[in-house]
Amino acid sequence: MIWFVLILAGIFEMLGVLTISNFNKTRNIKNFLLLVVAFTFSFTFLYIAMKSLPTSIAYSVWTGIGASGGALLGILLFNEPKNKFRITFICLIILSVVGLKIVG
Repeated sequence: MIWFVLILAGIFEMLGVLTISNFNKTRNIKNFLLLVVAFTFSFTFLYIAMKSLPTSIAYSVWTGIGASGGALLGILLFNEPKNKFRITFICLIILSVVGLKIVG
């Protein structure tokens, strides 16, 4: 259950990154509130997960989900460059997160 909470924290981190991009393009109260809500949920779920998981594991997994998810969203939604090296390194981040789950 706690890993599900940590994954939710990472998903909201990804949404937070997406809302930052939207807020930079269109500065309005709606985009600002979405940004605040996404990061509030992200930090809240991370806080809950860190009550049961070691800080090093929880923070690494949260950061990995946010980083790889943010990069994938950039490729899919914002036409950021996609090449085999970038995809390979995103996959390495994801494999590292899975590895931490396996050994943690």
